[in-house]
Amino acid sequence: MIVKRLRRWAGLEGSADSQPANASAGPPPLRVLMVCTGNICRSPTAEGVLRAKLQQLGLQGRIEVDSAGTHGYHTSEPPDPRAIKHAAQRGYDIARLKARPIGNEDFARFDWLVAMDEGHLNWLQKRQPPDTQARTALLMTYARRHADVPEVPDPYYGGAAGFEHVLDLVEDACEGLAAHLASQLAAQVLPQPAPAEGQGYT
Repeated sequence: MIVKRLRRWAGLEGSADSQPANASAGPPPLRVLMVCTGNICRSPTAEGVLRAKLQQLGLQGRIEVDSAGTHGYHTSEPPDPRAIKHAAQRGYDIARLKARPIGNEDFARFDWLVAMDEGHLNWLQKRQPPDTQARTALLMTYARRHADVPEVPDPYYGGAAGFEHVLDLVEDACEGLAAHLASQLAAQVLPQPAPAEGQGYT
């Protein structure tokens, strides 16, 4: 119900004679940054998967997704060819993404910084400027079918099975994250319920 009302608000659903809503009239988009170490395996995979999940919900214009690394080892390089290959086999095109390191400005620009493992989460929390309000979280917090798996492991030094496992985890967690972000966005754009008779807002 929330997603349907949100799609209608965004002009993606409605009667045949209705006009698309002007996105600029609503709140700014939510911005999500996926984070791993070098930004060539896990985080670009998560970026591509989350983009696809949001598109399925009709929210690609209301939530922006990017990815970055805690280190600039591979700045301006495309994702690992194996990550590109395995993502493509599931319908995700990440070939045109370019690696970049996180900068201090990202803590101000993005609403959510989503880490692939505990090391990344700790790195983000230690380096977040005190005057920024970006939320940091582990991606696997939002997993449903793999709720007992705390982190997305690094597949870089392994084989094909590792990249497939990463996709299994990331797809699951991104489904949950997309639903969570949709509810957050809905809370911004949907009107507050009217108070019951004889009661007021506090």
